[in-house]
Formats: sequence, C-alpha cells, structure tokens
Amino acid sequence: MAHILDPMDLKQIITLHLDGASNRKIGSTRGISRNTVNNYMQLFAASDYSLDELLGMDTAGLSELFSSHTTVDTARHNELMLYFEGVNRSRDHPGFTFLHHYQQYVAQAREPYSYTQFLEHYRRKYPREKGSMKLDHVAGDEMFIDFAGKKLHITDRETGALTPVEVFVAILPCSHYTYVKACMSQNRAELIACCADALHFYGGVPKAIVSDNLKSAVNRASRYEADINRSFKDFARHYNCVISPTRRYSPQDKALVENAVHLAYQRIYYPLREMVFFRWKTSTGKSAYCYRDIITCCCSAGSPAGLNFTSRSSGSISNRCPVHLMS
Repeated sequence: MAHILDPMDLKQIITLHLDGASNRKIGSTRGISRNTVNNYMQLFAASDYSLDELLGMDTAGLSELFSSHTTVDTARHNELMLYFEGVNRSRDHPGFTFLHHYQQYVAQAREPYSYTQFLEHYRRKYPREKGSMKLDHVAGDEMFIDFAGKKLHITDRETGALTPVEVFVAILPCSHYTYVKACMSQNRAELIACCADALHFYGGVPKAIVSDNLKSAVNRASRYEADINRSFKDFARHYNCVISPTRRYSPQDKALVENAVHLAYQRIYYPLREMVFFRWKTSTGKSAYCYRDIITCCCSAGSPAGLNFTSRSSGSISNRCPVHLMS
C-alpha cells in the first residue's frame, strides 16, 4: 500500500534509529515497509548532514531535502479504490464473481492491475472478519469424542511389520478433562468399547455424547436428524444418554476434542517417536497390544493388561505396567 512519508515521519525514523532500533523494528513500529526504511537510511547517509543535524532541521528544510513521495502510482491506485466501491455493493447479488468485475475494470482502466493484485487490494480494502463466540459448557452435559487422524504403530518382533493403531480421544468440555486410549480399529465394537471405558474412567455419564459422522457411529449423516446405527443407539440407551452427531464437515462443532487431539500429538506421539512397541502374549496365549500412558488397561480375560516396549536409544525393555489416562 501507499506510504506518504512527510518530514515528521522522517524525524521519527531518525529518532528510532538513534535509539538503536533496527530497520525492521522501525518498519514494524511505524507500519511501513522495511525496504522503505532502508531506502531512506541510504538517502540520509548520502546527504551532507549527520543524523543529529537532520533531526534538528525544521519541516521546510527536510521537505526540501527529502520530498514526500509514495511508493505507488497514486492516481492508478485511487482509480482502483473508487471502482471497488461499486464492486462491494454488488457482493450479495446472485451470480457475483470477481472475474466479471475484473474484466469490466480492465476494459475501462488505463493501466489496470493484474487479477492477482486486483484481489489483493480488494481484500486489503474490505477485509473479511471471522466471527467468534464464547461457548459456556455446563458440567455433565456433554462428552466430545473423536479419533486422531494420525496413527501409532506396533512392530511385529519377528517380521518387523508395522500394525497401525487408532487413538481414541474423549474430553469433558466444561473441565477439559481428557481421556485417551489406543485401539486396533475404528469399527463399531471398538468405538463402543472406547466410549464405555471413557465413561467408567470419568465415573459418570453425560447427557449427550457428541461425535462426528464416522461410519461406526452414524449410518447416514443429516443436517436435521442423523441416522445413528442401532448398536451405538442401544449403548446410549443402556447408559441413559443420547448420541448427538455434529454437522458434516464441521469440526468447529467439537473444537475442544480437536484441540485435545493436537495435545495428544504433542504429549504422547512425540515423546514415543523413538520407541518401538511389540506384541506380547497373555496368559491365555492370545496376542494383545498396549501403549503405556495412553491405553487404559482392562482386567478381563483376553484384553490388554500390560506392556512391553523397547526404546531404540537404550534397547531396554520395561516391565508390564498398568496404564492410565494422560491428560
């Protein structure tokens, strides 16, 4: 954008420079380009006066030495700004496109801007503000659930093959109390088991469980009344709560659990990045899988109840240990 530097602007640049500020800092403080500051500093150095002498000059003297100027063609820019007023009035009309108005602008302008610059100047003149609202969550009303997009892996000790592991995340929005558990898939049985474990961990049942529209929870998504699969609906009826899916492609409806997923990446995924996790056999001979600090261990037969893991750095193997929530 245009920056007309008058003598007072020049004095402020000189004052900030004498105070030890860098050209970048001067530019950010005054709201002008760093290159503009660089150019003026070169002009100051090329003049026959020191910075202290320039600072002591009056407005007329500085104006004579350094005439005020702008970095763009003012007439060309003003012509575009006047044209934007008509464009902005037409924004809500059906069929509006910027390309149509740009073609009209090119036909009437003497030196038209490119289409990219046309859009850039329009967005600077009429920035679109994103609305935000604070949500008040009541304790016990809802529990948000989601699966992390990225997966952890278990390594086969004999073949080295990697088995992907899903990570389930639940959060109570009022307290931000977070529950994280790993499971082998996102199928219906695993989802219901993860939700049941989360409720047992919290020691209570909310009025509603808010999920996205994953196939294991919702048969058919709808803006008005989603078709929840029968098994998940029976689970909710058993615990005397309801399932409330979010709108399609609207992660902001459960933003807290999305943030909890990112925290899981930071607090769990990253610290475990140098570790290799293997299968282990239960007393019944069945294979089981468990990640320390992210899987809640169950004591039922055939369910994961412990963990063996090897670190790439040390090669040591830990003891089997109970696992709890990492929040």
